[in-house]
Amino acid sequence: MTSSLITALTVTTPTLDRLPAPVADGEHGGLLDALAKVPDPRDPRGIRYPLSALLMIAVCAVLAGASSFAAITDWIQDLDSDARGRLGFERIPSGTTMWRLLTRLDADLLATVLAGWLTTRARRSPPVRPRRHRHVIAVDGKTLRGARLDDGRQVHLLSALDTDTGIVLAQVTVNAKSNEIPAFTPLLDAVHRVVGTLEGVVFVADALHTQAGHAHQVATRGAHLMTAVKGNQPTLFTQLKSLPWPKIPVGDRTRDRGHGRRETRTVKAVTPHTPGGIAFPHAEQAVRITRSRTTGTKTTRETAYFTVSLPAGDALPVDLQDWIRREWLIENQVHHVRDVTFREDSHQARTGTGPAVIATLRNTAIGWHRTNGHTNIARALRRANRRSHDLITAVTSSYSTTQ
Repeated sequence: MTSSLITALTVTTPTLDRLPAPVADGEHGGLLDALAKVPDPRDPRGIRYPLSALLMIAVCAVLAGASSFAAITDWIQDLDSDARGRLGFERIPSGTTMWRLLTRLDADLLATVLAGWLTTRARRSPPVRPRRHRHVIAVDGKTLRGARLDDGRQVHLLSALDTDTGIVLAQVTVNAKSNEIPAFTPLLDAVHRVVGTLEGVVFVADALHTQAGHAHQVATRGAHLMTAVKGNQPTLFTQLKSLPWPKIPVGDRTRDRGHGRRETRTVKAVTPHTPGGIAFPHAEQAVRITRSRTTGTKTTRETAYFTVSLPAGDALPVDLQDWIRREWLIENQVHHVRDVTFREDSHQARTGTGPAVIATLRNTAIGWHRTNGHTNIARALRRANRRSHDLITAVTSSYSTTQ
């Protein structure tokens, strides 16, 4: 590439701060009010326990650390009579009753309902945020390794995480004969139902979602997309890689030290003004991030490329650095916790919607404890289990946000 191309680029530089669009508040209600929106899949004849009450028990059990359908039933049986009475039960529902119900629910709808409940509670005490703050939602998929369908294929779920609160806003089941790409639009719709508006929201995702259709879907909702660019988009990848990066000044650099290693992350961002611009719909900036990691005497270097649909004035290099790192939060704060703390990969639920439902309950537990200020989820689960009465009070309250 000739040096003259640098004149056709605009390097991203700092500009004046601007406030994000305000988020509309919603109605506040307890868990039973929220669960009343879930349709009952059971035959009306012979129903002994209300659906909302059974679902509330399941949620409470997982908030207290239950990691399987059997563990949910065990938690119910371990409650004293006073706690069961507060939940509206004189008789204890059997494990079969709970299993049959939870494996027949609409898992995607349940995820939306529970995410809405958590989000509404979190809005009552929003954290103090910097002026340049934007709402960033990370999108990523996860395979439930222990859960297999009748034909041997594994269950795969696509989720969207609110990186501010730690709440999984939506989760959809990926068709077993497809991949995450067709599930992206239903996921956007589910997030939209929970947060009310996507105006100004930034979605961050891996290279699989660097799809023209995704860019259009995000843009039509007034949101923005930042995705990694790899070999699955060869023309775009070649274009970004061939930009005159050595002549573009560093926009932001961070240095971290920990776990026996040192890491430097350097971000450069540029706006091409060549005919056609970036070869990806709605893309405004090309971004390159270089990671240098030193462990002992060994140093490794990695370069990654991204596109973002926000112009330079609205997405400075320091913002881009933050958003790129937020994409990893869904893996570190949700998927890793489900694997290690809830032992999800060893859980072999495979009947009906059971795998997705129990994953939704785990997401809810993680989001609940994070919005209550806990960073160690395993410890928070043990604490909730020891204080079942406090947990029931907090969950059934329309206003309390702490245990």
